Amino acid sequence: MSSAHTNTAHGHDTDHHYLNHGSGIWSWLTTLDHKRIGLMYFGTVMTLFLIGGFFALGIRLHLAKFGATPLLEPDTYNKFMTFHGAIMVFMVIIPGIPAFLGNFVLPIQLGAKDVAFPRLNLASYYVFIAGAALAASSMIFNQVDTGWTFYTPYSTSKTSGGVILLVMGAFTMGFSSILTGLNFIVTTHKLRAPGMTMDRIPLMVWALYSTSIIQILATPILAITLLLIGTEKVLGVGIFDPDLGGDPVLFQHFFWFYSHPAVYIMILPAMGVISELITAFSKKTIFGYRAIAYSSVAIAAVSFLVWGHHMFVSGQSTLAGVLFSLITMFVGVPTAIKLFNWISTMYRGTVTFEAPMLYAIGFMFLFTIGGLTGVMLAATGMDVHFHDTYFVVAHFHYVMVGGTLMALMGGIFYWFPKMFGKMTSDFGGRVSWVLIFTGFNVTFFPQFILGAMGMPRRYFDYLPEYTNLNQISTVGSWLIGLGFLVGLITVIHGLVAGQKAPANPWGAKTLEWQTSSPPPHENFTETPTVTAGPYDFR
Repeated sequence: MSSAHTNTAHGHDTDHHYLNHGSGIWSWLTTLDHKRIGLMYFGTVMTLFLIGGFFALGIRLHLAKFGATPLLEPDTYNKFMTFHGAIMVFMVIIPGIPAFLGNFVLPIQLGAKDVAFPRLNLASYYVFIAGAALAASSMIFNQVDTGWTFYTPYSTSKTSGGVILLVMGAFTMGFSSILTGLNFIVTTHKLRAPGMTMDRIPLMVWALYSTSIIQILATPILAITLLLIGTEKVLGVGIFDPDLGGDPVLFQHFFWFYSHPAVYIMILPAMGVISELITAFSKKTIFGYRAIAYSSVAIAAVSFLVWGHHMFVSGQSTLAGVLFSLITMFVGVPTAIKLFNWISTMYRGTVTFEAPMLYAIGFMFLFTIGGLTGVMLAATGMDVHFHDTYFVVAHFHYVMVGGTLMALMGGIFYWFPKMFGKMTSDFGGRVSWVLIFTGFNVTFFPQFILGAMGMPRRYFDYLPEYTNLNQISTVGSWLIGLGFLVGLITVIHGLVAGQKAPANPWGAKTLEWQTSSPPPHENFTETPTVTAGPYDFR
């Protein structure tokens, strides 16, 4: 941003800020401050992430040995798979960046005092907590084993009543997603600072705005689908179960019509974070601002048209398969635009390699592999061979973990000084990155080979020829776990003993860095005026 805003930012009392604006737990539980709500999401999502990670490590530890082992019985293994997938998808990756980082930074980047509907924002948090509690109760008391996709007719006719609790939990969390998206869209349109036109809003805001469109339009489809599962299970109405006159393929259409856009609910905010990191640590105006901004909207639009590539082996028509294949490949175009522009921004920039930038580079490397293998899976001939194998598992994790969680970690280290007014150890952040990046590739790259060899996913056991690669994968999973543990220790150390952070430790140009660290309760002492684009390093 132009230096025109800086004269409104730093001259106030930095001892009074949003963290000490009210005291006691009640002031947090009833807060309407978007920054505090973002931090409450952070604590909740990270707790759920640790639980989901525990199930992941249990699965990999079990698969380290060929043949039945006493670690997990077949039924327990299926439950671990379900718990890991449901927690990570619905409770960590989907809400992670929008609800946490989005809530914290979006209003400040727009020069606003808060989101458009603060009470609705707090309500969305409690709706999320209620949904997570419902889902968790199904795991504790009924131990669902359907997998996170709830595929029918198994989920409606062959399982315990816990399925209803789990799908109602996901149904409830969907309302939180919709309310958050609605809040972000209205805030973006109505609360921008004077002079901030739509072609001056930060790329993080563009990414969250595009994500919000998907949340509002796609989430109701999942809600209807989950209600239909409950209706079929409770009332015995034939919707998806062929024994009752239903159609199980109809469930796949409904589920993937939401769940493929949901992939972009997970990844678009991550791309927004990466845009902020690349320009800040390259000390250079972002290359192709409009191309990156509009490509976010393009990805959101195309995401609704590609669900059928999950169903190439479901018996759909050849014409439908060809159309879904072509459209899926087209998604690679706006994604490639972003990658090209990020690399062009780094070219001849003054690039520094602090921990947030390492996570950004890690994202670009891992997400590119995930994207290229996605194009491979979009080709119907290849997909038939790779379908339901570990190749799909590897692809999914390269996109979701290599993408979303890499960006989330980078965002935490980047905005930590703004959130808490303290610096984290850059050394600790770098060690964390090395462990996660190395462990991730050791874990999931062998799974591409396993999938190409024909090893099916979700199986409790495997053939002896898959043993060595599975053992390598298990070693990598524990490296990832160690990396996240080091990251957690680094964050806690920063909270307890971190050095006092200046208002703008990275020399970034967006508005959140033009106010104090931590920001005051109302973000700015006076409304900033925007006179230039968000990344003007000239």
